[in-house]
This record gives sequence, structure tokens and C-alpha cells, in this order.
Amino acid sequence: MGPFLGICAAAYFTYHAIQGDRGLMAWARLSHDVETLRSEREGLARHRAALEHRVKLLHPESLDPDMLDERARVMLNFGYPNELVIFVPRHRS
Repeated sequence: MGPFLGICAAAYFTYHAIQGDRGLMAWARLSHDVETLRSEREGLARHRAALEHRVKLLHPESLDPDMLDERARVMLNFGYPNELVIFVPRHRS
């Protein structure tokens, strides 16, 4: 009876070491999630840097005339009569 209980206990712990909440499969899944979130964070950091650059162009100390013209046209819905305006839908992610 003792060896049978020992084998059952070993099988129980082996199963949970692989399939349990903190087992090898959960560790692999969490590692994959971490890599996915790191790449997403890098993409968001690049997007934020681009937005910060655009904001810097609108500061009074370093005002960029092209950026000012672009924002004024968008905000005021303005265009010259001989211009062709193409609306591109924004993709939401």
C-alpha cells in the first residue's frame, strides 16, 4: 500500500508542476504575455514620442508655421477653393 500511495503522490505533484496555476505551462504562457506586452509598450512609446514631437512644434518658443497651418485647417475646417481635400479614415486599434 505504501508504494502505491507514493506513486500517486508523485503523479499528483508532477501533474501540478506541469499543468498547475504555477506550473510550466502557466510559466510559458506568462512569458509569452510578457513579450507581447513589451512589444506593445515599445510601440506605444514610439507613438507617444511622435505625439510629443508634434506638440513641441506648436510651443510658442518653437512654433512651426507648417504645423500651425495644418492644425488651423483641421480645427477651422478651412481649405482654399482650388485645393483638393482627401479625407482618410483613421484606423482605431
